[in-house]
Amino acid sequence: MLVLGIETSTPQASVTIGSEQGIIGSCTISRGAAYGEFLLPAVEFLMHQSGLTYRQLSAVAVGLGPGLFTGMRVGVTTAKTLAQALSVPIIGVPSLDLLAFDARYTPKVICPVLDAKRSEVFFAFYRQVPGGVTRLSDYQVGPPERLATEFDAQGSDVLAIGNGALLYRSKLEESERVEIGTMTHAFPRSAALIDLALPRIVREDFDRLYDIEPLYMRRTQAEINWEARSLKP
Repeated sequence: MLVLGIETSTPQASVTIGSEQGIIGSCTISRGAAYGEFLLPAVEFLMHQSGLTYRQLSAVAVGLGPGLFTGMRVGVTTAKTLAQALSVPIIGVPSLDLLAFDARYTPKVICPVLDAKRSEVFFAFYRQVPGGVTRLSDYQVGPPERLATEFDAQGSDVLAIGNGALLYRSKLEESERVEIGTMTHAFPRSAALIDLALPRIVREDFDRLYDIEPLYMRRTQAEINWEARSLKP
Protein backbone atom coordinates (compact mmCIF):
# COMPACT_ATOMS: atom_id res chain seq x y z
CA MET A 1 0.00 0.00 0.00
CA LEU A 2 1.97 2.98 -1.32
CA VAL A 3 1.09 6.52 -0.24
CA LEU A 4 2.35 9.80 -1.68
CA GLY A 5 2.56 12.57 0.93
CA ILE A 6 2.74 16.29 0.05
CA GLU A 7 3.36 19.04 2.62
CA THR A 8 3.84 22.65 1.46
CA SER A 9 2.19 24.80 4.14
CA THR A 10 5.43 26.32 5.47
CA PRO A 11 8.73 27.59 4.00
CA GLN A 12 9.93 23.96 4.09
CA ALA A 13 8.20 21.87 1.40
CA SER A 14 8.50 18.09 1.32
CA VAL A 15 7.32 15.08 -0.65
CA THR A 16 7.45 11.48 0.61
CA ILE A 17 6.54 8.05 -0.71
CA GLY A 18 6.02 5.34 1.89
CA SER A 19 4.07 2.26 2.92
CA GLU A 20 3.26 0.29 6.05
CA GLN A 21 6.80 -1.11 5.76
CA GLY A 22 8.48 2.30 5.99
CA ILE A 23 9.58 5.35 4.03
CA ILE A 24 10.76 4.60 0.49
CA GLY A 25 11.96 8.07 -0.43
CA SER A 26 11.64 11.71 0.55
CA CYS A 27 12.61 15.13 -0.85
CA THR A 28 12.74 18.35 1.18
CA ILE A 29 13.56 21.94 0.25
CA SER A 30 13.55 25.09 2.37
CA ARG A 31 14.65 27.77 -0.10
CA GLY A 32 15.28 28.37 -3.76
CA ALA A 33 12.64 26.82 -6.03
CA ALA A 34 9.02 27.92 -5.70
CA TYR A 35 6.48 25.33 -4.56
CA GLY A 36 5.18 24.77 -8.07
CA GLU A 37 8.71 24.33 -9.41
CA PHE A 38 9.60 21.81 -6.71
CA LEU A 39 6.59 19.54 -6.29
CA LEU A 40 6.11 17.58 -9.50
CA PRO A 41 9.86 17.30 -10.29
CA ALA A 42 10.36 15.95 -6.74
CA VAL A 43 7.59 13.38 -7.22
CA GLU A 44 9.04 12.36 -10.59
CA PHE A 45 12.50 12.04 -9.05
CA LEU A 46 11.25 9.81 -6.23
CA MET A 47 9.29 7.61 -8.61
CA HIS A 48 12.25 7.18 -10.92
CA GLN A 49 14.84 6.57 -8.20
CA SER A 50 12.65 4.05 -6.39
CA GLY A 51 11.63 2.20 -9.56
CA LEU A 52 7.93 2.89 -8.99
CA THR A 53 5.12 4.00 -11.29
CA TYR A 54 2.18 6.27 -10.53
CA ARG A 55 -0.21 3.36 -11.00
CA GLN A 56 1.31 1.67 -7.95
CA LEU A 57 0.14 4.43 -5.64
CA SER A 58 -2.79 3.57 -3.36
CA ALA A 59 -3.56 7.08 -2.08
CA VAL A 60 -2.41 10.67 -1.90
CA ALA A 61 -2.11 12.48 1.44
CA VAL A 62 -1.70 16.24 1.76
CA GLY A 63 -1.01 18.75 4.52
CA LEU A 64 -3.86 21.27 4.70
CA GLY A 65 -2.22 24.03 6.73
CA PRO A 66 -2.74 26.47 8.35
CA GLY A 67 0.28 28.15 6.87
CA LEU A 68 1.43 30.15 3.87
CA PHE A 69 -1.39 30.86 1.44
CA THR A 70 0.57 30.14 -1.74
CA GLY A 71 2.13 26.97 -0.38
CA MET A 72 -1.19 25.58 0.83
CA ARG A 73 -2.93 26.30 -2.46
CA VAL A 74 -0.18 24.73 -4.58
CA GLY A 75 0.11 21.64 -2.40
CA VAL A 76 -3.62 20.95 -2.14
CA THR A 77 -4.24 21.62 -5.83
CA THR A 78 -1.37 19.30 -6.85
CA ALA A 79 -2.57 16.54 -4.52
CA LYS A 80 -6.15 16.79 -5.79
CA THR A 81 -5.02 16.75 -9.42
CA LEU A 82 -2.89 13.64 -8.89
CA ALA A 83 -5.61 11.83 -6.94
CA GLN A 84 -8.17 12.56 -9.64
CA ALA A 85 -5.85 11.64 -12.51
CA LEU A 86 -4.85 8.36 -10.85
CA SER A 87 -8.35 7.56 -9.49
CA VAL A 88 -7.00 7.02 -5.98
CA PRO A 89 -8.35 8.25 -2.63
CA ILE A 90 -7.14 11.48 -1.05
CA ILE A 91 -6.60 12.22 2.64
CA GLY A 92 -6.07 15.68 4.08
CA VAL A 93 -4.36 16.27 7.43
CA PRO A 94 -3.96 19.65 9.18
CA SER A 95 -0.30 20.58 9.35
CA LEU A 96 -0.44 21.32 13.09
CA ASP A 97 -1.51 17.68 13.57
CA LEU A 98 1.60 16.57 11.67
CA LEU A 99 3.89 18.60 13.91
CA ALA A 100 2.22 17.34 17.07
CA PHE A 101 2.42 13.73 15.89
CA ASP A 102 6.18 14.02 15.46
CA ALA A 103 6.48 15.00 19.14
CA ARG A 104 4.09 12.31 20.40
CA TYR A 105 6.51 10.64 22.81
CA THR A 106 6.62 13.51 25.31
CA PRO A 107 4.43 13.34 28.43
CA LYS A 108 3.99 17.13 28.26
CA VAL A 109 1.16 18.95 26.56
CA ILE A 110 2.28 19.48 22.96
CA CYS A 111 1.79 22.85 21.28
CA PRO A 112 2.83 23.10 17.62
CA VAL A 113 3.39 26.76 16.77
CA LEU A 114 3.76 27.94 13.17
CA ASP A 115 4.70 31.45 12.08
CA ALA A 116 1.58 33.13 10.68
CA LYS A 117 3.35 36.39 9.70
CA ARG A 118 1.93 39.76 10.81
CA SER A 119 3.38 39.11 14.30
CA GLU A 120 1.01 36.18 14.86
CA VAL A 121 1.23 32.39 15.16
CA PHE A 122 -0.97 29.40 14.34
CA PHE A 123 -1.26 26.93 17.21
CA ALA A 124 -3.27 24.19 18.93
CA PHE A 125 -2.79 21.98 21.99
CA TYR A 126 -2.40 18.18 22.00
CA ARG A 127 -1.67 15.35 24.39
CA GLN A 128 -0.05 11.98 23.86
CA VAL A 129 -2.36 8.98 23.57
CA PRO A 130 -1.51 5.37 22.63
CA GLY A 131 -0.49 5.38 18.98
CA GLY A 132 -0.41 9.13 18.51
CA VAL A 133 -1.88 12.36 19.85
CA THR A 134 -5.31 13.82 20.52
CA ARG A 135 -6.14 17.47 19.99
CA LEU A 136 -7.27 19.39 23.08
CA SER A 137 -8.22 22.71 21.49
CA ASP A 138 -9.39 24.35 18.30
CA TYR A 139 -6.89 25.51 15.70
CA GLN A 140 -6.14 29.11 16.59
CA VAL A 141 -4.26 32.17 15.39
CA GLY A 142 -3.07 35.03 17.56
CA PRO A 143 -0.12 36.99 18.91
CA PRO A 144 2.62 35.06 20.76
CA GLU A 145 1.93 37.11 23.89
CA ARG A 146 -1.55 35.60 24.06
CA LEU A 147 -0.17 32.11 23.52
CA ALA A 148 2.23 32.57 26.44
CA THR A 149 -0.73 33.24 28.75
CA GLU A 150 -2.46 30.11 27.43
CA PHE A 151 0.59 28.06 28.44
CA ASP A 152 0.05 29.15 32.02
CA ALA A 153 -3.61 28.14 31.81
CA GLN A 154 -2.84 24.55 30.72
CA GLY A 155 -2.19 23.29 34.25
CA SER A 156 0.65 21.19 32.87
CA ASP A 157 4.11 21.65 31.40
CA VAL A 158 4.07 22.41 27.67
CA LEU A 159 6.44 21.51 24.83
CA ALA A 160 6.17 24.19 22.14
CA ILE A 161 7.53 23.15 18.74
CA GLY A 162 7.61 24.67 15.27
CA ASN A 163 9.18 27.63 13.52
CA GLY A 164 6.81 29.99 15.31
CA ALA A 165 8.03 28.77 18.69
CA LEU A 166 11.63 29.34 17.63
CA LEU A 167 10.88 32.76 16.15
CA TYR A 168 9.07 34.02 19.25
CA ARG A 169 11.08 32.10 21.84
CA SER A 170 11.73 35.15 24.04
CA LYS A 171 8.03 36.01 24.25
CA LEU A 172 6.84 32.45 24.79
CA GLU A 173 9.42 31.78 27.48
CA GLU A 174 7.77 34.43 29.61
CA SER A 175 5.68 31.47 30.72
CA GLU A 176 7.50 29.26 33.22
CA ARG A 177 5.61 26.19 32.03
CA VAL A 178 7.00 26.01 28.50
CA GLU A 179 9.95 24.22 26.92
CA ILE A 180 10.86 25.27 23.37
CA GLY A 181 11.68 22.49 20.93
CA THR A 182 14.58 22.35 18.50
CA MET A 183 15.00 22.80 14.76
CA THR A 184 14.29 19.08 14.37
CA HIS A 185 10.62 19.87 14.88
CA ALA A 186 10.52 23.28 13.19
CA PHE A 187 8.31 22.25 10.25
CA PRO A 188 5.60 19.66 9.52
CA ARG A 189 6.96 16.73 7.51
CA SER A 190 5.35 14.82 4.67
CA ALA A 191 6.77 11.63 6.22
CA ALA A 192 4.36 12.08 9.13
CA LEU A 193 1.55 12.19 6.56
CA ILE A 194 2.33 8.60 5.63
CA ASP A 195 2.04 7.47 9.26
CA LEU A 196 -1.26 9.25 9.76
CA ALA A 197 -2.77 8.32 6.40
CA LEU A 198 -2.15 4.57 6.53
CA PRO A 199 -4.65 3.77 9.34
CA ARG A 200 -7.28 5.87 7.58
CA ILE A 201 -6.70 3.96 4.34
CA VAL A 202 -7.26 0.67 6.18
CA ARG A 203 -10.53 2.07 7.59
CA GLU A 204 -11.43 3.52 4.17
CA ASP A 205 -11.76 6.87 5.93
CA PHE A 206 -11.11 9.00 2.86
CA ASP A 207 -11.93 12.63 2.17
CA ARG A 208 -14.14 13.59 -0.74
CA LEU A 209 -11.99 15.11 -3.46
CA TYR A 210 -14.02 18.29 -3.83
CA ASP A 211 -14.22 18.82 -0.05
CA ILE A 212 -10.45 19.05 0.34
CA GLU A 213 -9.48 22.69 0.87
CA PRO A 214 -6.57 24.51 2.53
CA LEU A 215 -7.18 25.35 6.19
CA TYR A 216 -7.46 29.12 5.90
CA MET A 217 -7.72 30.75 9.31
CA ARG A 218 -7.81 34.37 8.19
CA ARG A 219 -8.08 36.48 5.08
CA THR A 220 -5.16 37.15 2.77
CA GLN A 221 -3.45 40.53 2.82
CA ALA A 222 -4.80 41.13 -0.69
CA GLU A 223 -8.37 40.66 0.58
CA ILE A 224 -7.74 43.04 3.47
CA ASN A 225 -6.26 45.65 1.13
CA TRP A 226 -9.20 45.30 -1.28
CA GLU A 227 -11.70 45.78 1.55
CA ALA A 228 -9.83 48.83 2.79
CA ARG A 229 -9.89 50.38 -0.68
CA SER A 230 -13.61 49.60 -1.04
CA LEU A 231 -14.41 51.41 2.21
CA LYS A 232 -12.64 54.59 1.21
CA PRO A 233 -15.06 57.44 0.39
